[in-house]
Amino acid sequence: MRAARRILAALLFAKTIIEQERYTGTATLRAERSVLDEHFMRIALQEAEQAAARNDVPIGAVLVQGGKVLATRGNERELRRDPTAHAEMLVIREAATALGGWRVPNATLYVTLEPCPMCAGALVLARINHLVYGTPDPKSGAAGSVVDLVRHPALNHRLLVTHGILAAECSEILQRFFTSRR
Repeated sequence: MRAARRILAALLFAKTIIEQERYTGTATLRAERSVLDEHFMRIALQEAEQAAARNDVPIGAVLVQGGKVLATRGNERELRRDPTAHAEMLVIREAATALGGWRVPNATLYVTLEPCPMCAGALVLARINHLVYGTPDPKSGAAGSVVDLVRHPALNHRLLVTHGILAAECSEILQRFFTSRR
């Protein structure tokens, strides 16, 4: 158990270095980043599974700052009867409350599906540094698929974007959910 904690601590340290260097490090650091990205995306997938169990669209999100998980949530639109209760919005709200302000600096958001325009705008407004998403959204994706709000040159903040982390698993949970509803 201690060895696993040491490995995780080393990986978290490597991730911090990578974020500071804007991902210009060595191939070894990129591989360690990928391990961390997969770890946090698996947590997001667990949140997506819980959302599906509540009959919400299975999208999960995890917000991480300095290697520490600030918030995890799945979609709760059906549960709350709130059109804005997307997983991304919920973790941003929870993290901002925990941090005592509206900014969530030096943070990475992991989400199973590319954010919509509402969520992408919230990421920019919250000053989140890095977005990692699993599968693209060709109908309403706002991180490059349809529009690119998170890197738009007219906005005062831009995010680093990594996509395709556990893409097959992220896509499969959505396909399974919608197939079961037809």
